[in-house]
Amino acid sequence: MATIAHNNLNAKLVLLGDMGAGKSSIVLRFVKGQFLEFQLTMAKYCIILYLADLCCLDMESTIGAAFFSQTLAVNDATVKFEIWDTAGQERYHSLAPMYYRGAAAAIIVYDITSTVGTPILDLRFDGQKSPFKSKSDSFARAKKWVQELQKQGNPNMVVALAGNKSDLEDKRKVTAEEARTYAEENGLLFIETSAKTATNVNDIFYEIAKRLPRAQPSQNPAGMVLVDRPAEGSRAAASCCS
Repeated sequence: MATIAHNNLNAKLVLLGDMGAGKSSIVLRFVKGQFLEFQLTMAKYCIILYLADLCCLDMESTIGAAFFSQTLAVNDATVKFEIWDTAGQERYHSLAPMYYRGAAAAIIVYDITSTVGTPILDLRFDGQKSPFKSKSDSFARAKKWVQELQKQGNPNMVVALAGNKSDLEDKRKVTAEEARTYAEENGLLFIETSAKTATNVNDIFYEIAKRLPRAQPSQNPAGMVLVDRPAEGSRAAASCCS
């Protein structure tokens, strides 16, 4: 099996997790070094949703999935992550396999402050049930994603469990010990992050890159998207397309 030295590798990575856990914030912090904090009152949020309905717009935190890329230098290798940030809404769950199929790595994100039944928005102006459901226990949802990847994902996928919003320690509901124990029992990389303060955000991607299979494309397991690419004259710039 060939070593990773002097290799330039592409690795497909997918982010999974509940709506509001902070997947998009983690990616934005990693790729752009930015954090956007949207603070909307419920009244303003309702107005935006109502106007979106009138204009036939689909207002979601992430529509299906968004694509980003970022390049890291790890030891003697250059790893270009091709990142798919999936939507956390339940109605997009059926699309997830399309994004994690053949992925070399996955980050499953949960909110350490999550609690069951915290309302976000329950009804639309037309009286129908809103797609914005009550906030669920995102750690429990994260476990379901782990189970799904164990059954349907690439068996050699590097999977990380990220407890996001570590800056909100006073609102913590999920202990680090509980999550770490679960991660160890399931062979996951575990780390707590804060997209807001940038704590451990870059670290989780570096740790994943270090754990990618040290093999040439022809020797990789079937379906693994991890391939050599031509050396670039300069470090690739991060890119995003909607």
